[in-house]
Amino acid sequence: MQTKIEKISTLSALAVNNIQEVCNQEVDFLSFREKLSLANISKIEKRNEWKAARLAIKAALDCISLPYPGFYKDEHGKSHAMDGYGHVSLTHTKGIAAAIFHKDMPVGIDLDYVREKVVRLGQKFLDHSEIEFLKSDPLLYTMAWSAKESIYKCQGRKGISLKGNILLKPFGVEDQVIQGKVYDSEFSDHFYSVKVEVSGEMVLTYTIW
Repeated sequence: MQTKIEKISTLSALAVNNIQEVCNQEVDFLSFREKLSLANISKIEKRNEWKAARLAIKAALDCISLPYPGFYKDEHGKSHAMDGYGHVSLTHTKGIAAAIFHKDMPVGIDLDYVREKVVRLGQKFLDHSEIEFLKSDPLLYTMAWSAKESIYKCQGRKGISLKGNILLKPFGVEDQVIQGKVYDSEFSDHFYSVKVEVSGEMVLTYTIW
């Protein structure tokens, strides 16, 4: 998946970065707290992933003409703006980092490579009804995994099971939006729409409103 910046609406944007292409860019825009966090990451690979994700969120904010406020993680691992305004989600996988921002609504984003082994792992994250329509297709399984991850990140609290609390409606490889819900929890029957973009062996998903 190539580097890109996409304006979703006047309130929302996302950006995808090739980590190697951006890892040497300056990050002077970071808050003092974030600079301390970056300094404490000892492994170069992790530092580059962290930087690329922050550069992505900076690019998304620039796209909708909003200042970078700095971000921190809460006790559930969800990122929040330090000024208390807006919602953000960050993700990375091998070689790629991405971020999404929405001024008013919670968001979730995920990136995953299509791999055959995801079918073998299906019993761990899929309801039996989902397994029936996914038909052992690695692409469909990856789309399902990624969509559930985006929903999980959007709802923002630990204790939600991908298998037991997130259920997807049937979809196919041509579908650009997956419908799902969080159920049997304090967020019972909370519904989500997830945009899907497939580029080669890469699947990108993110929540939309």
